[in-house]
Amino acid sequence: MNRMALGLGTLLGLASACDIADAAEIDSGLAMIAERDGMADVLIVLPDQDPPLLSPLAPDGNYLLRRRALVDALVARADTSQASTRHWLAKQGLAHRAFWIANVIAARLPAAVLRELAQRTDIASIKSDAEIAMGVPQPELVTAPEAIEPGVTKIRAPEVWALGFTGQGVVIGGVDTGYQWDHPALKSHYRGWNGVTANHNYNWHDAIHSGTSTCGVNLVVPCDDNGHGTHTAGTFAGDDGSANEIGVAPGAKWIGCRNLGSASATTSSHIECMQWMLAPTNLSGNTPDPDLAPDVMNNSWGCSVAEGCTTGNEIKVAVDNLVAGGIVFVTVAGNAGPNCSTITVPPAIYDSAFVVGATSSADVLAGFSSRGPVTGSSLIRPDISAPGVSVRSSYIGNTYASLSGTSMAAPHVAGAVALLFSAHPGLKGHPAEVARILHATAATAGVTDATVQACGGTAATTWPNNMIGYGRIDVAAAVHEVIFVGGFED
Repeated sequence: MNRMALGLGTLLGLASACDIADAAEIDSGLAMIAERDGMADVLIVLPDQDPPLLSPLAPDGNYLLRRRALVDALVARADTSQASTRHWLAKQGLAHRAFWIANVIAARLPAAVLRELAQRTDIASIKSDAEIAMGVPQPELVTAPEAIEPGVTKIRAPEVWALGFTGQGVVIGGVDTGYQWDHPALKSHYRGWNGVTANHNYNWHDAIHSGTSTCGVNLVVPCDDNGHGTHTAGTFAGDDGSANEIGVAPGAKWIGCRNLGSASATTSSHIECMQWMLAPTNLSGNTPDPDLAPDVMNNSWGCSVAEGCTTGNEIKVAVDNLVAGGIVFVTVAGNAGPNCSTITVPPAIYDSAFVVGATSSADVLAGFSSRGPVTGSSLIRPDISAPGVSVRSSYIGNTYASLSGTSMAAPHVAGAVALLFSAHPGLKGHPAEVARILHATAATAGVTDATVQACGGTAATTWPNNMIGYGRIDVAAAVHEVIFVGGFED
């Protein structure tokens, strides 16, 4: 494994598989599915999911060095703890995918093998990894271009561009339904395009390996059979150089991974894309390079109970490791509002994620935007809100469409983070500091929730609150904080 030699000595205290006394727990009904269908898609969870113990890094230290060390440690842990299970699966002639960002293995197993595997004492649990359809927003009436799109103007991105910061020097990673990479508003901003030829190595990965996607599976060229991903990419970095100024950070570059095929996903497809983002690979899935990871990720997806994502911590472990690697993990609050405590699914329920709700052009919280508090958590959720109602952006077929949802709000924030990094590159690798700045500079004047509620005891007139968060994002105020006030704490 290239570029992975640094930091192996930082991995401390690997748990011995032999210390696990009990056989693996198996999801209820999984054996029955395997008996009925002949095979079952499963996620094999190893016992050791704790974050590796790394040597301390000074706040002003090189975050790339720490990221390399983190990836080394995670790979070493997986190679050690998974070795016996991988060997056993290979001996049975069973194809499988081993992951290190979370210590898990995905496989398709017949019933007899599943029963035998469940008796092993070096496995913590076996969970369903079945494909589940996910709801995504549907296109609305397409409106004409408004030069700079209203949401981009609302968060005051053009004022940051006027200072000379458009996202240059920053990479945004998108995880979604795929991307029409050569859309006129996206092509010149794609890291895999040099103006003459395309190179998708380290810039694109497909985590969809089966199913009915019209794009196909195991794609080596980006494709989007839904439009959702192409739309979100346009909001964080799109611009066709003419009448369609749709993106918050048009000077940034973007890369992408497909975790939703025909708007369907598995737990392992989410994990695979997150692993690839922490250390992108070539198109063969080899020679991962953490130095080519994005600075910020947009995640306009949620993992439902039906996918098994709330029965364990596998998604949480992956998100935590991405953030530990210095990547800002922007995600959606969800579209289950207006009731309280409707932020209920990963990754929005996790502490390390930066969670985004949706507001209208009038700065009113959207009725569909999910609210906190997250059950069992004292965190304010969402972190912040952003324009997410009738957002016009790029769409498949070289077209444009308006969509509504927190999926449309999150890329406004991912683009805003790119502008912040462009203005102050020293912020890269410091997700907690980025969150603090965005919280402190969010707009609250005139921003409201039209429903009369106080979710978790926080009214809409109290900041932060569990409906809107710390306010609606104001990227001009955030950039002013770091370059004029000195708001970045080195």
